Amino acid sequence: MSETSIYVVKTTANQERSVANMIAQIARKEKYDIRALLVPDVLKGYVLVESPAPEIVDQAIQGIPHARSVIKGASNIGEVEHFLTPKPAVIGINEGAIIELISGPFKGEKARVKRVDLAKEEITVELFEAMVPIPITVRGDHVRVLSKDET
Repeated sequence: MSETSIYVVKTTANQERSVANMIAQIARKEKYDIRALLVPDVLKGYVLVESPAPEIVDQAIQGIPHARSVIKGASNIGEVEHFLTPKPAVIGINEGAIIELISGPFKGEKARVKRVDLAKEEITVELFEAMVPIPITVRGDHVRVLSKDET
């Protein structure tokens, strides 16, 4: 297996996924040696392409709408590795923060965070509107942070 590098394709903003899909279709059809495509959410306007040579990527993006150019230079897998590991859903949620539940039986309710469990990606909250404060444990991706006030 030959050595590959990561090349960056500049695209129109919010068209990254469509450009990546078209590159994949063309690579399959024309049998270009493109090993992987990555569209990180945090990199607006860019698609990462793994290939042995930049010329292959240049050929693949010819005629693709919204694909602008291949940025000069190459990266290795170590430089883009942080895009490949998912961040826990509870990052940025602190004890004392005010959140809103966005799914489940308490959808739309506001609550205060009492405890954050990073390992399980769960938070324990107490609802504001409840007559008796009962701790409820919910998944971190089922909440939206309204205020990061810690009181």
